[in-house]
Amino acid sequence: MNAQPGQDALQAALMAQADRAARIIPPLWPLSASVAVNPFLGFAGETLPGAAARLGRAGGITVTMSRSFYHERWQAGEITPADLAAAIADHPGAPGLATVEAAFAEAPAPTAAIPTVGALCADATGIDWPGFIADRIGAWASGHFDLGQAMWPKTAATGAYASWRAFATQDLSPEIAGLKGFCLRISREPLAAPAAIRRASLALGLPQAAAESYFTSLLTGLGGWAQYARHLQWQAERDGGTDQTITDVLAITLAFEAALHAQFGRQIAEPWLQAMEAHAAPAEPSADQIVDALLQEAYDRAAQRRFFAAWRPAASRTEPSAHPSVQAAFCIDVRSEIIRRALESLDPGVETLGFAGFFGIGVSHRRLGSVGGEARLPVLLKPGLGSFTCDVPGEAAEEKQRIGARARRAWGRFKRAAVSSFAFVEASGPLYLWKLFHDSVTADHRLSGDRAAPRLDASLTAAQRIEMAATILRAMSLTSHFARLVLLAGHGARLVNNAHASALQCGACGGFPGDVNARLLAGLLNDDEVRAGLAGQGIAIPADTRFIAGLHDTVSDEVTLFDREALPPSHIADLARLDTLLASAGRLARTERALRLPGAAGERDVARRGRDWAQVRPEWGLAGCKAFIAAPRRHTAGASLAGRAFLHSYDWRADPDFKVLELILTAPVVVASWISLQYYGSAVAPQAFGAGNKLLHNVVGGIGVFEGNGGLLRGGLPWQSVHDGEGLVHEPLRLSVVIAAPREAILGVLAKHPNLRALFDHGWLALFVMDGSGAVAWRYHPKLEWIGVETATVRAEQAAA
Repeated sequence: MNAQPGQDALQAALMAQADRAARIIPPLWPLSASVAVNPFLGFAGETLPGAAARLGRAGGITVTMSRSFYHERWQAGEITPADLAAAIADHPGAPGLATVEAAFAEAPAPTAAIPTVGALCADATGIDWPGFIADRIGAWASGHFDLGQAMWPKTAATGAYASWRAFATQDLSPEIAGLKGFCLRISREPLAAPAAIRRASLALGLPQAAAESYFTSLLTGLGGWAQYARHLQWQAERDGGTDQTITDVLAITLAFEAALHAQFGRQIAEPWLQAMEAHAAPAEPSADQIVDALLQEAYDRAAQRRFFAAWRPAASRTEPSAHPSVQAAFCIDVRSEIIRRALESLDPGVETLGFAGFFGIGVSHRRLGSVGGEARLPVLLKPGLGSFTCDVPGEAAEEKQRIGARARRAWGRFKRAAVSSFAFVEASGPLYLWKLFHDSVTADHRLSGDRAAPRLDASLTAAQRIEMAATILRAMSLTSHFARLVLLAGHGARLVNNAHASALQCGACGGFPGDVNARLLAGLLNDDEVRAGLAGQGIAIPADTRFIAGLHDTVSDEVTLFDREALPPSHIADLARLDTLLASAGRLARTERALRLPGAAGERDVARRGRDWAQVRPEWGLAGCKAFIAAPRRHTAGASLAGRAFLHSYDWRADPDFKVLELILTAPVVVASWISLQYYGSAVAPQAFGAGNKLLHNVVGGIGVFEGNGGLLRGGLPWQSVHDGEGLVHEPLRLSVVIAAPREAILGVLAKHPNLRALFDHGWLALFVMDGSGAVAWRYHPKLEWIGVETATVRAEQAAA
C-alpha cells in the first residue's frame, strides 16, 4: 500500500475525532441575540461524574461546588441524612452512607488538567505560552469574526484557517516572544485545515487513541472562540448545511502546539509522553468526583423536598371561574410568576396563563428601517415565516428611518475614529454632561415597540391562518371560557450600558423582546375570518372577546399595551380596568423583587435600575430558577413560588392525542434546561462557563467580551448575574420538571425521543408527575420507571436511620 491512502485514512480518522471533540463544546451566540446555552450540552449521554472526569482532564474544570458548600448546608440541616441516603440508593455501586458523610469534612485536591504542549513548555521555559497563544488567536479572531464593531472590516478569506494563516505569516509577535521561525513555518503549512491537523498530529507523535481527548483539551482551552465556532457549526447544521470553522480553529491551535514542540520538544519529551498516555486512557471519574456528584444529588433532593412542600396548600384550589373578568397570558419565564401572582391577588376574577414567549409564531422579523431579519423564536427552531414593521415596504417613513440610522452610525464612527476621537472629547465632552444627566434621570426608559403593528410577509391562506390559530390556542390550553379582554404579554428588559442586555430579553424569542410575536398573535385572533374558522374546529371565541398585546418590562415590571386604538368602544372600560390592575401588580412585583436586589430601598428604586449606567445588577434575570411546571394554574395558584418556576399552562384532559404534551417536553422543557444549566455552570465553574466581572468587560466584535483588554473570549453569564457580592443568589441546582399528565403518556414521549430521555436518565433533569389533586406524587427513575415520592421518602428515612 502506498503512502497516500495511508495518509488519507489517518486524516479521516483524525477528522472524525476532531468532530467528536467539537461536539463537547457548547455553542456561544453573539451578544446581539445571546441566549442561554447548556454548557454540558455535549455530555447529555453521560452522568455528572462522567462529565466531571472529561472536563477535569480537558481543562481542570469542576462541575460541582466545593465540599465546604455542601458541608455548610449539611450542618444547617438543609441536607438531611434521608436526602443523602436517597441519592446513594439511586446509584448502584456508590460509596456507602458513612463514607459519603465522612467526605463532608474533607477537601479533595483540585482537579488537574492533562497538560498540553503549551503548558509543558511554559513549565520548561518560564514563558506563559498558553496565555500567549490565547492572546494571538484572540488578536486574529476578534477581527475575523467581527460582526460590525470594528472600524476597519476584515479582509476577505475563504475560511477561518486561511484567514489566520495569512495573518500569522505577517505576525512577528511569536518570534519576538521566542518562537523562532514561526512565520516561515506557517507559510509552509498545508493550505487546508484537515491536512494541517494531520501534519501537526504526526509532528507531535500523537497516537490516534489520544487524539479526541487532546483535541478536546485544546478546544476547551480556547474558551469563547471555540464556542462561537461551535455556534456557527450548530446553526449551519440546524439549517441543513455544514460549517468547518471549529475544525479550522483546532488546526490553528495545533499549529502553535507543533511549533512549540519543534523548538522545545527535547525539554518536555518525558512529560509529553506521559500526557499522551493519559489522553489515551479512558476517562473514568475519580472517587472524589463520584462523591461530589452524590453530594450535589443530595442537595438537589433537599431543594426539591422544600420546594414541593411550599405549594402543597395550593393543591386544593377549585376550578377557575367559568367567566373570568380578564385573562392574561405571560411567557413561562420565571420572572413572570411574580407579576402573575400579583395580578391574581388583586382580583379573583383574573386568570393568568403561561406559554412560551414567542406565542407559537416563529418569525424572522425586519424592524422599521432595518435590512436584516431577527429570528424571534427559540434557537432550537428555524423561522418558518417572515414579518416586517411598516405599512408598506419601502415607504417614505421606512426610508427616513434608514437614513437616520446611517447618520447615527456615521456620527458614532466619527466620535471613535483614530483621527478625531481625542479632538472630539476635548471640544464636545462638557456638552455631554447634560445628556448624561437627562438620560439617567429624566429619560423615559419604558419598553416600547414600533408604532406600526408588525405584519407577516407571506400571504397565508385563510385555512393556514385558522390552523395556526387553533394549534396555538390548544397548546396554550385556552379553548373555552374566554374573558372579554385577553392580554398576550411578551417580555423584555429596557437597559443601558449592559453588554449582556440581550441575555435579559426573552429566551423564547431568540434574545429579543416578545412584543412582535404577541402583536402578531393578537391580530390573528382578532380576525373575524379566523374566528369563524376556529368555531368550525370546536373553538368558539365569543363575539365580545378581544385580544390585546403587551410587553412586560422585567426590570421595571411595567406593562406596555399595544394597538389600543384597535379595540372597539365597548371595551374602553375593560381596558382602563386592565391598566389599573397592571399598574398595581407592577408595584407589588417591584416591592417583592426589591427585597432581593442589592441596594434597592423600595419599589421605586427597582424601576430606576434599568436606566442607571453604573448598575451591574439591574435585575436578577432567571437566577434562582429551579422548577418547570406544566399543569393547570389551579395546582399552583395561591402559592408563592418566589419567581423560581417556569409555569406552563397545560390541561391533559384537552389533549387527547398528547401532541401538546410532546411539544412541551421537547421544546419548552429543553429550552428551560439550557437556561437552568447555564446558571448552574456559571455558578459551579465561573472560570470556564462564566463571563467574569462586568466591571472589566470589553466588548469584542459584537460577539462576546474580554475580561480586561485581551485573552480569551468569555461566554456564559457575568459573575454579577449569579452573585450579590457576598454569596451566590442562584442555587446551583439541576432543574426539576413537574408535569400533570398520565405517566404512561409521558413515558411514550420519552421512548419516542431518546435525546430527551437521556437528559432524565443521566440526571441532568429530574422528572416528577402530579396526581389529580396537584400533589407531586411520582418521580421518574431511569429505564422508563416510576417510583412513588412518599415510598422513596420512607425508604430513604429508613436507610438513613
